[in-house]
Amino acid sequence: MFHVMVQIANIIFVDAPVGTGFSYSTTWEGYHVTDTLSAAETYEFLRKWLVDHPKFLTNPLYVAGDSFSGIVAPIIVQDISDGNKAGRQPTMNLKGYVLGNPVTDSEIDTNSVVPFAHLKALISDKLYESFMKNCKGEYLNPDQSNASCMEDILAIKECIGKVHNAQILEPACKDASPKPVALKWDPRFLIADDADILLPSPRVPGPWCRNYNYVYIYMWANDETVRDALHIRKGTIKDWRRCNKTLAYSYNVESTVDYHRNLTKKPYRALIYSGDHDMSIPYVGTLEWIESLNLTIKYDWEPWFVDGQIAGYTMLYADNAQEYITYDLTFATVKGGGHTAPEYRPEQCFAMMDRWFDYYPL
Repeated sequence: MFHVMVQIANIIFVDAPVGTGFSYSTTWEGYHVTDTLSAAETYEFLRKWLVDHPKFLTNPLYVAGDSFSGIVAPIIVQDISDGNKAGRQPTMNLKGYVLGNPVTDSEIDTNSVVPFAHLKALISDKLYESFMKNCKGEYLNPDQSNASCMEDILAIKECIGKVHNAQILEPACKDASPKPVALKWDPRFLIADDADILLPSPRVPGPWCRNYNYVYIYMWANDETVRDALHIRKGTIKDWRRCNKTLAYSYNVESTVDYHRNLTKKPYRALIYSGDHDMSIPYVGTLEWIESLNLTIKYDWEPWFVDGQIAGYTMLYADNAQEYITYDLTFATVKGGGHTAPEYRPEQCFAMMDRWFDYYPL
């Protein structure tokens, strides 16, 4: 039997903002971070890392992230691009960015929950039409004085309140599930209380929950031999936790659509993908802000395949308005994927990344 090792990329995995994962600050002030400050710190980290590892300077550089990274990653890309233009050293060979199920715009992301729920038959045609008439599509900041609108929203929340937002086909377990969709986007609603299920065995009564699998990461990350292998400095992190809920973090960027718009004027490539069963950041909202960039559609909605089966649907956008500068953006859905897609459909996402990095159509 022969095993073929396929190498797509060298990956630098960064725990950010400071205080997450194994990252830490030597001062209390260092833990007070914002979206823009976190991006700036990651940019500085990359500059220092490439100075220490100059053999990677010529490698094509892509910035990638999932979920809330949809806010921070485009800012990092903009910082790198601006730094290169300003002559900051070292010059980075920036080629583009990849975002999965990305939080992008609080209004668009949240308002897209209702049309997504309608498309997935979670609310009726009648209720959807009434909501669009009475609320004008506004789910994030509805008119509180509009009784008809508020009745529609309560009816919608009754329909979807117990649906598992991260993957609508999976069970929403009472002790370890995200909070129901709120009227205002809050990144914390995706955070599960894994500590609630840290039992002698994750095999608890009731429906299987994906979160049960996350229990094992605590055992792995808090094992001393693992920490030694990862070269974690002793004494810096006592107990590793999957979600640090004590961060002094300020959300100071409501939307990164303008960052994407700025980047369309550069010769970069972008891949934006969404699990099509994710109701926390629905793909319909992602498509809405992509379409607001006013790019040219080169290839319209069409299926892409893995092992002869439809793995999702894709579109290719481009901006050829500027001479000698071509920006292109590939959007892809991952069929059956949740938040985020690679966890639910790893084989399909691997194929997607492999083809995209090699400039092949999905």
